[in-house]
Amino acid sequence: MKRLWRIIPHDSVRVQSLIQAADLPPVVAQLLVSRGVYSSDAAAEFLDTKLSKLRDPMQLPGVSDAIVLIQAAIDAKAPIVVYGDYDCDGMTGTAILINGLRLLGGSATFHVPNRLEDGYGLNEEAIRSLAARGCKMIISVDCGIASFQHAKLCRELGVQLIITDHHTIGNQLPEADVIVHPRLPGSAYPFGELCGAGVAFKLAWALCQKANGSQPLSESMKAYLRQSLALAAIGTIADVVPLLDENRILVEHGLRSLRAVPPVGLAKLIQVTKLDQTSALSTDSVAFTLAPRLNAAGRLGQAQLGVELLTTTDPARAESLANYINELNNSRDTLQRSVYLAAQKQIKQDFDGENDPALVVYGVGWHHGVIGVVAGRLAEKYAKPVIVLSGDTSGRGFATGSGRVGGVDVNLYDALLQCEHHLEKFGGHAAAAGMSIDERKVDAFRFDFCEAVALQWNEKAIVPEIRIDAEAPLAQINLNLLKQIEMLAPFGAGNPRPILCCDGVSLEEPATAMGGGDRHLSVQLNHCGKVIRAVAFGGGGWIDELNSVDGPFEIAYRPVINEWNGFRKVEIHLVDWRVSPKVAPIASR
Repeated sequence: MKRLWRIIPHDSVRVQSLIQAADLPPVVAQLLVSRGVYSSDAAAEFLDTKLSKLRDPMQLPGVSDAIVLIQAAIDAKAPIVVYGDYDCDGMTGTAILINGLRLLGGSATFHVPNRLEDGYGLNEEAIRSLAARGCKMIISVDCGIASFQHAKLCRELGVQLIITDHHTIGNQLPEADVIVHPRLPGSAYPFGELCGAGVAFKLAWALCQKANGSQPLSESMKAYLRQSLALAAIGTIADVVPLLDENRILVEHGLRSLRAVPPVGLAKLIQVTKLDQTSALSTDSVAFTLAPRLNAAGRLGQAQLGVELLTTTDPARAESLANYINELNNSRDTLQRSVYLAAQKQIKQDFDGENDPALVVYGVGWHHGVIGVVAGRLAEKYAKPVIVLSGDTSGRGFATGSGRVGGVDVNLYDALLQCEHHLEKFGGHAAAAGMSIDERKVDAFRFDFCEAVALQWNEKAIVPEIRIDAEAPLAQINLNLLKQIEMLAPFGAGNPRPILCCDGVSLEEPATAMGGGDRHLSVQLNHCGKVIRAVAFGGGGWIDELNSVDGPFEIAYRPVINEWNGFRKVEIHLVDWRVSPKVAPIASR
């Protein structure tokens, strides 16, 4: 679907006021204003990422009760199992708690379900098995908030259950011993967007405080928390939660720790992926290099190896795991491309990718581990919610699905709630969800889901769009400007890397394909004599059309620094392009 370009107007009065009041470079002031930051106080709040700005972990709902039970279990040497989710957020959160419990003398092991066999969340068979082996306490990470029957089972088996989660809370709460959640009903925690690893970090921090009493944290605890910051940063970036408030602080300092004092396993993975050859690690380093590899382990049913990589202290084992997980990512990429092409073919043959309010595609035997990634890619391509369902090859008659929204203002969870009578189970949040469904109900579900999404489109007057921060000729793009833009980092969900636009661009050289499967685009662009390299990840389909353009065109782009072998140069990531007159700016706020 073509997106509407919306250029945020240049508010010269507010920009000038912010320049004078906050002593900021003009480009930084303009970008802050485009993000709704108008005052010097608000600018200072946004730009200040000091660790001291993190809220006391005891303020997080449920933490004070949780640490009492956990400390008692540690003192009693009671077997504790950290039960984590199989995605990157769950793995990093699990590692944070496992490392902390062991540091504090706890008898702690971990369990991560097999994505392909066990499905998401707490599992009855696993709970019974853990209890039979003597487990006295289960601490969930990044899951459990909808585990009503599993909480009852833990009570029946005499196993204490502490749920730590961040996903959407339904109409009732499970009967766990303690629930740690930033949006727990009746609480007033001011920031509800922590990810699972962020919640785990807060709990671990509180445990260290309790263990030390009134004494300052020991050096070993400080070192542990620095490494835990790195893990929390990876989970936060990977889970695509808004990089605002506490998440900005966790990511900013976590990335520094990831470079300076990474856990042994992460240090080896950074070497394998050659990120150690860059001068600094960024959110892109995590989002496009580290997180996909950790997620690959979970997607291919080997999440336990991801957690082991993040918790091992043996350099030889870490190196072996890092190499193996890197190879798993290559396998995941092949599977993902196969499912993506099949889903894309189905959309072209059976659906209207341009005009349908949402897309629900279904295929038997599509690998469960990659359907979420495929849903995300399709949702971005078509700028609408997409659900990818994979039918069971064993003949049991049930399909597993993943959904993504593609950056539009549709609440996926609310849309699924309207269709829950078709689903066996579902869970997630506004932007991403998982589900299972009787295959016989797929067509009826598709109809009702599209209706529910269409209602949101109409009620919210949603228009898929690219919000452009400013017009900027390519001649302005240099290393100094990029350094100023980086003052707004870390970039990610809720604080995207700025998008600029430029008219009158022409091809200096024809666009060519790059990357495996010719999926990506590389091109040399010329604007008023300034030549710059542009790449478009996933933009391989533009090549023929772009090369056939006769005359200048307009581009929307993100300026970035490309670093290779110690050499740094500016290039741009092409977001969109068009041959059209300039559009009118969006109305002032």
